[in-house]
Amino acid sequence: MAQIIGLPKLSPTMEEGVLVRWTKKEGDKVSPGDLIAEVETDKANMDFNIEDEGVLLKLLVKEGETVKLGAPVAILGKAGEDVSKLVEQAKQGGDGAAAPKPAPEPATRAEVPANVPAAKQAPAAKLEQPVVAAKAAPPAAPKGDGARVLASPLAKSLAIDLGIDLRLVTGSGPGGRIVERDVRVAAEGHTLDQGPEPTDTQTTHTMAVVRATRPEIAPAGDADHEDVPASNMRRRIAARLTEAKRDIPHFYLQRVIDAAPLLAFRQRLNDLLGDRGKVSVNDLVIKAVALALRRLPDCNAAWEGDVIRKFHRVHIGVAVAIEDGLVTPVIRDADLKGIGSIAAEVRDLADRAKKRGLKGHEITGSTFTVSNLGMFGIERFTAILNPPEAGILAIGAVLDTPVVEKGIVVAGKRMTVSMSCDHRVIDGALGARWLQVFAELIEKPESLAL
Repeated sequence: MAQIIGLPKLSPTMEEGVLVRWTKKEGDKVSPGDLIAEVETDKANMDFNIEDEGVLLKLLVKEGETVKLGAPVAILGKAGEDVSKLVEQAKQGGDGAAAPKPAPEPATRAEVPANVPAAKQAPAAKLEQPVVAAKAAPPAAPKGDGARVLASPLAKSLAIDLGIDLRLVTGSGPGGRIVERDVRVAAEGHTLDQGPEPTDTQTTHTMAVVRATRPEIAPAGDADHEDVPASNMRRRIAARLTEAKRDIPHFYLQRVIDAAPLLAFRQRLNDLLGDRGKVSVNDLVIKAVALALRRLPDCNAAWEGDVIRKFHRVHIGVAVAIEDGLVTPVIRDADLKGIGSIAAEVRDLADRAKKRGLKGHEITGSTFTVSNLGMFGIERFTAILNPPEAGILAIGAVLDTPVVEKGIVVAGKRMTVSMSCDHRVIDGALGARWLQVFAELIEKPESLAL
C-alpha cells in the first residue's frame, strides 16, 4: 500500500531543511538504508536515508525547496499503484498515516558546550556592503516588511552573522531562492551574473545597486549598551547549555600532568614525518583519551533514564570553534587508529567544519568529548557536559613551572586537565582512576603507539 514519506529529523536541532538534490528518481526501487536525498540544514548537509522498501512513485518536493520537519516529500509504494489521492492529501498538508518515525537521537549533539570561544562578532555599527542585483528589467523593489523571503537555512544563518539584509539580496537558487553563495556575494560586493545580457530597452535598468546594512539596534537610555540579536546557532547552544547544566549532576576532577615526555615524543614524531604532516599535542591527547576509555569502559557510557548505556566503540568528539558557534566533529574508533591517521582526520574535519562542509554523520555519535583551550593560553577550565555523554575532558596550556625532583627545584612542563563527569554514571573514584590511566599514557607517550 502506498504511503507518504515525510522529512525526518536528521539532526537533533533540525526544524526545517532545504532539499539540495534527489539521489533517486521517480520509478526507482529503494530498500531500507538507501540514500534518496541530500538535505541542507543550518549547519551541515545531511543524508536522507529511506527506512522502508518499495518504489518511489512520486517526488513531492523540487530540488532547492525548503521543507518543514515531517512535511510530505515523496510517495512510496508498489509499481503501478494509483497515488492521486495521496498527492492531493500531500498538497493539503496531510502527512499520511505512514509518515516516517523521527530518526533516533544520536549519542551526541552538533553543538557541544565545550567552552570553545566563538569567532568575534562583527561590529554592531552600520556596515555598508554593496549588493549587485541580477540583470533584469526593471529591477525588483526591495521586499516589503511583511513579504516572505525565500532563503535556505544556511543562508539565513550566514546573513545574520554577516549583517546582510536578505530583503535586499537577489537569489540565484531554484525559484529565486537565496542560497549561501548569494549572501557571500552580497557581503563581498561582487556581481553575480544570473542571466543573458539585457536588451537595448533594458539599458536603463541593467544593474540595480542597493546597500545592505546591519539592522540598527535602538540604543537604550544614554546609549551605554546595545542588544545584538543572537543567531539561530547561538540560541540553540544557549538552550542546550542551560539544559545540560540544569539537568545533569556535574562534578569536576583536576589533575596536573608532566607534559615534558609528551612534547619530546611529539617532536620525534614530527621529525620522522618531515613534510608529510605534523602531529599536535591535541592529536596525542585524543589518542590517550581513547585508550583510557578502552581500558576503563565504564567511563565510555551515557545515562539513559533507568539504564546506563555502555558503548562498545570509542568515538571521540573534538570541539572546534566556527563563526558564531562551535561543532564537534567525531573521530570514530579513535582507540584503533594510528596517531598519524588521527592527526590527518582532525585537520580535515576542522577545516571543513569552519566552512560548514561537514555531513550529518560526521558531527553525531561521539561517546566522549575533548575540549582544548591550551592553544589560547588558558591554564585550566571546566567544560559543560555534552548530553548524553558522561564525560568531557578540558585541556589547559602546557606551562613552564618550577617542580621539585629528588629534593631539587628544577624547570618542568606541566599541563592541567579537568574532567567533567555525570555523577549518575561516573562516581568520584571511577573518574579518578580514569584520570590516572590517562596521565600514565601522557607521561609515557610511547605507549600510545602500541
